[in-house]
Amino acid sequence: MSLSPFLNPLNIEAGVDESGRGCLSGPVVAAAVVLPKNVLTYPLIRDSKKLSEKKRLEAFKLIKEVAIDYSISFVTPEEIDKYNILQATMLAMHNCLDALKEFNHILVDGNYFNKYKDINHTCVIKGDDTYYSIAAASILAKVSRDEYMKELHTSFPNYKWDSNKGYGSSDHIKMIKEIGYTKHHRLSFLKNILQS
Repeated sequence: MSLSPFLNPLNIEAGVDESGRGCLSGPVVAAAVVLPKNVLTYPLIRDSKKLSEKKRLEAFKLIKEVAIDYSISFVTPEEIDKYNILQATMLAMHNCLDALKEFNHILVDGNYFNKYKDINHTCVIKGDDTYYSIAAASILAKVSRDEYMKELHTSFPNYKWDSNKGYGSSDHIKMIKEIGYTKHHRLSFLKNILQS
């Protein structure tokens, strides 16, 4: 299935997506992207999960070059524990939108979004496989988060964040049980692991 360049050609649409919602450690990262209408000429821009790491890095660079505007926002594990993951994700998305210069409609991946100011939005299930702007946001968010987790890995190598990126892989969970957690873990996500 080919992606669509816009929902309404008369709108200036900002695509929004996140990465890392289900992780045990690290931030949740959101991105917002406004793309030009001729985005059909960029086949690299697609759902980040369907690209290899190498292709995602290429697409990441391309999106930054061709986007009319974009922004990326990190929300910390501490904020995730404070607000819950859904509201922390909404905070990250709103922070991204705050940083954009001009748009009049929001395309959001998923089925839920907290209204942003007085701007209309459309929630799209599997939006990163439907609209180029959401796919571009998914790439910016995932690459930014993956690179951040690789950097954290250098200080906390036992958790293998360079490969699991903070998700609950068997080696990650094993290390939490054996040596405990760090300030980069989401305590609200660890209750069942620590009790088992």
